[in-house]
Amino acid sequence: MPHYLPSVIDVVSLHSGARFGPRAIRAASARQTPFRGFNPRRGLNPYTSPYTILDCGDIPITPFDNALALRQMSEAFLELGSRTPALIHGDDHSFKPRLLTLGGDHSIALPALRALNKIYDGPIAVIHFDAHLDTWHPAKYPSPWESAQSDFNHGSMFWIASNEGLILNGSSAHAGLRTRLSGDGWDDFVDDERQGFMRISSDDIDDLGIKGIIDKIVDRIGVETPTYLSIDIDVIDPGLCPGTGTPEPGGWTSRELIRIIRGLESLNVVGADIVEVAPPYDGTGEQTALTAAQLGFEILTSWVGRGLEQKAQEKQGKVGNIGRKRDEL
Repeated sequence: MPHYLPSVIDVVSLHSGARFGPRAIRAASARQTPFRGFNPRRGLNPYTSPYTILDCGDIPITPFDNALALRQMSEAFLELGSRTPALIHGDDHSFKPRLLTLGGDHSIALPALRALNKIYDGPIAVIHFDAHLDTWHPAKYPSPWESAQSDFNHGSMFWIASNEGLILNGSSAHAGLRTRLSGDGWDDFVDDERQGFMRISSDDIDDLGIKGIIDKIVDRIGVETPTYLSIDIDVIDPGLCPGTGTPEPGGWTSRELIRIIRGLESLNVVGADIVEVAPPYDGTGEQTALTAAQLGFEILTSWVGRGLEQKAQEKQGKVGNIGRKRDEL
């Protein structure tokens, strides 16, 4: 049972405006309906499948207190993610709802990972599409007025999550990187490796190709590991998706990213987000929001497709067991 779960937090270090992202993505997805929702690449319509897709509405969070907002988001993720889904696979009552969160800025990944850690009783692998590392120590965002609240932002949330033991060290990956580093050396990469991430740069697609990128991610994570898929829209080149808070030239195209997301359907993705859509900087055609809406459609399609395949395998297994019992009699 996939859910849309918009979250309007906005603690961006450059251009603010991500709080308006959920509204823009909703508007851009207006043409995604059961009437015309059949996805030819997967051969199914996620909106008419046995699974229920719900828009859960916005998480009611305060814009004035980051600590309180973090608590509000964490409780919302845990509440929704712990509910019993409408469709259960056979006797497997361990199946949980899948939450697709629309940001809002990237800091929403921290409360999502905190909730998933409790729901799945352990750390989660992360596949992180972004121009930036987002594993920075909070001190890499210097301020003459330091506070615990300022430590939590859209570039430090994976550092916090890693230190809390929420991320599966050695089975996570970044993809689409082209960030500048702090200081005069490689300290950011060293810290990133300590947190267990593999890095795939934006330039790597020229050498590896789309299939090579997909294979590298799947080999890293595996197909059984519970995985969180996090997509910062700035992984796409700002010439194509300008509506984001920290744009970086030299990114992937929307077509390349969509192809890669489709190729990761074999992963056991238990939660996902699409973040950092900032409508004030989008073009007149709202291309950034449209791309985010399409990415959401692809994620939902993959979830439904994978679930239907699992149900078919369970059904075949039951038929096979019945047949074997008859043969024995």
